[in-house]
Amino acid sequence: MAQSQLEIGKEFLANNAKQPGVITTSSGLQYLVLTEGAGQSPKLTDTVVVHYRGTSIRGFEFDSSYPTGEPVEFPLNRVIKGWQEGVQLMKVGSKFRFFIPSNLAYGKQGAGMDIAPDETLIFEVELLKVWED
Repeated sequence: MAQSQLEIGKEFLANNAKQPGVITTSSGLQYLVLTEGAGQSPKLTDTVVVHYRGTSIRGFEFDSSYPTGEPVEFPLNRVIKGWQEGVQLMKVGSKFRFFIPSNLAYGKQGAGMDIAPDETLIFEVELLKVWED
């Protein structure tokens, strides 16, 4: 019998939590600091400018700002909860890898054709700029 996406994600996160440098927050978000910045940290009400790459835990890339070379700007309070929490932990100039459980991502509904219901996601995020709102 095949495992559900939720079970696969839970197993992945349990193993990932044991990896060197991986930090798990009280919500279940996991992150790894790749580069520590020295700028300001955003608040939930701020607009951020980022470069990012999103993949499944299987390595399938479903979204990225890198191919265009253009960073993306958006209000932080308009994205998935895993991003909302994680990006607030960053400082401008940082690059983090987020391991986002389904309940902090797209949950039971998934997103489009590329993100299955209850899928755990991985994002590499570079925080380039913060616009205070």
